[in-house]
Amino acid sequence: MSIMPPKKNKSKNNNGQGKRPLFSMYWMYGLIIMSLLALYYFQDGSQTKNVDWTQFEAAAQNGELSKIVVLPEQRTAEGILTEKAAKKYHFNTQNGVQGEMKLNTTIPSTDKIQEKIDSWNAALVAEGKPEIQVNYEKGSDLMKLFWYFGPVILIFVFMYFMSKRMTGGAGGGGIFNVGKSKATVFDKNNGTNVTFKDVAGLHEAKVEIEEIVEFLKNPQRYTELGAKIPKGALLVGPPGTGKTLLAKAVAGEADVPFLSMSGSDFVEMFVGVGAARVRDLFKQAKEKAPCIVFIDEIDAVGRARGRNPNMGSNDERENTLNQLLTAMDGFQSNNGVICLAATNRADMLDKALLRPGRFDRQIYVDLPELTDREEIFNVHLRNIKCNSKLDVEKLARQTQGFSGADIANVCNEAALIAARNNKDAVDWDDFMAAIDRIVGGLEKKSRVITDEEKLAIATHEAGHATVTWMIKYGNPLVKVTIVPRGRALGAAWYAPEERQIIPTQALLDTMCGLLAGRAAEDVFLGQVGTGASDDLEKCTKIARSLVLVYGMSDKLPNLNYNDSSGQDMGFTKPYSEDTAEIIDSEVKRIVNEQYERAKEILRKYARQHNEIRDLLVEHEVIYHDDVEKILGKRQWKSRTDEILEINRKESRPQIGGPAPADDAEGDGTPPPFNPHPSLPREG
Repeated sequence: MSIMPPKKNKSKNNNGQGKRPLFSMYWMYGLIIMSLLALYYFQDGSQTKNVDWTQFEAAAQNGELSKIVVLPEQRTAEGILTEKAAKKYHFNTQNGVQGEMKLNTTIPSTDKIQEKIDSWNAALVAEGKPEIQVNYEKGSDLMKLFWYFGPVILIFVFMYFMSKRMTGGAGGGGIFNVGKSKATVFDKNNGTNVTFKDVAGLHEAKVEIEEIVEFLKNPQRYTELGAKIPKGALLVGPPGTGKTLLAKAVAGEADVPFLSMSGSDFVEMFVGVGAARVRDLFKQAKEKAPCIVFIDEIDAVGRARGRNPNMGSNDERENTLNQLLTAMDGFQSNNGVICLAATNRADMLDKALLRPGRFDRQIYVDLPELTDREEIFNVHLRNIKCNSKLDVEKLARQTQGFSGADIANVCNEAALIAARNNKDAVDWDDFMAAIDRIVGGLEKKSRVITDEEKLAIATHEAGHATVTWMIKYGNPLVKVTIVPRGRALGAAWYAPEERQIIPTQALLDTMCGLLAGRAAEDVFLGQVGTGASDDLEKCTKIARSLVLVYGMSDKLPNLNYNDSSGQDMGFTKPYSEDTAEIIDSEVKRIVNEQYERAKEILRKYARQHNEIRDLLVEHEVIYHDDVEKILGKRQWKSRTDEILEINRKESRPQIGGPAPADDAEGDGTPPPFNPHPSLPREG
């Protein structure tokens, strides 16, 4: 599944996306700077001393005051001392202190203050001293109140805006609106630019999802026949397959409002917030009906009840789930509201959430098959300048098991590699390097490998290539390399077959191919190394699945000890200790049998193995054609080639049969010998 990068939408949605926040830390920095400047300019450096009226009157009569400021409303007076008088009253005039020296007193009577000042001035004039200047001012406590209570007000303002930011800012609604939903609303004015044309592959899923959109556009076409609109649809599939992209396409195609929200948006630090947001979400949906509600990653709140790891304590997530169940199909009807949801953990969801009436349909969005991958490549290559000889079908065949997101990453990585090498167009080598980079990691050119280590790595990888080539269900070989990538010192790259049902022999062949590297070291070097740890881990998992899940063991046939519901939580085992011993013995037997089988094949084709090994040591990378020259053509035809031939004869639009039945889903099926990095670094 894939999509062209959407164009930027210049319109602003109803939630205020695209607007600058109402408050930022820069406002707080500005307030602090302004406060410091105010302190600097308003603080004049003056010193004041409180005295009684008698001392104040004596100072005035002695000519020690140059100016008197009278504040009648406060019944106070301030007298500014002369420089000579400052020492008498013990003011600090050292260390460069500048400013006026003032005497502050309380006036006994404001009615006769002017008469007193006139008598003082008359006496001073008679003695030849300068008169005292007098000013009457109307006092105000506003500035004092600001200096007293300003810091407290600033602290409260800061706390309010910080709480608003922590609970979502303008979109979250602040601390008092924490129960409001955070749904993003898309409509005709601010919808997405993604449509069903941008969705490559997923033909069956698009048919089902398009039907829901068509029902909203033309409901009479269905209601005339008595059909009811589906209440909801659940998109299920592995990560990166395009579940959210399908929902975006619905938002772009539908002529009705589209409310989008993530499952984690319901979870909050406050108790009851999740349930409140569910109520608010469906309240908005009813007001805008007909509309579509989309909940991405619904497993964040929809996990089955009773699996609480808190051992009986209150679980806010379960309260949110209960409210969601009631809102989707409770006593109150939600006519015209369709709920879409996406998850890659459908097995963890509560059964009450999956029943008809809540989610009437489960739409499986699987990994793309061959023709789907070719369509996805064509979509992503539109904006990439590629070589005209690029074979897109061959690219699709080289990326089996890749999701739509993986393919998008391959295309982008290939373009980056071509630009790094100053190429005019992206060619085949760039795409192969991109696939190697994504699957195996970055090439380690600085890693030093001795000749002995190089021989051991080549022996190991040649063992994989030889055995896999000679077994029926071995995956088609792409290339073998001993160039270090990531944690791996070497790798054998294969194109995994896309099988709907895996037979027993296919699993055994996969195990044989995995053990071939260790077997080659044992046969040709006489000793084994730590490089096969990844192969042994995969092999052991397949062997345990054979015994515990698929019932393919001779001693324990037709028994499945796997708990797909996950309710046992690993505390109990569904079998006895005696059965556990049988399981261990069967796993050991199966692994040992395939190990000996791999050694027999290698002894039989020892000459060819050594040729491949020597070619690897010389060239470091060899391809399918190089191995075919040494081992000859494979006697078993690739399943992918057979299906391509059938599709060409029948002119079918895509490869692959119908989806497997429930008893053939193969939950927990080990991957069929995917391209694996072997020989990881020790430790």
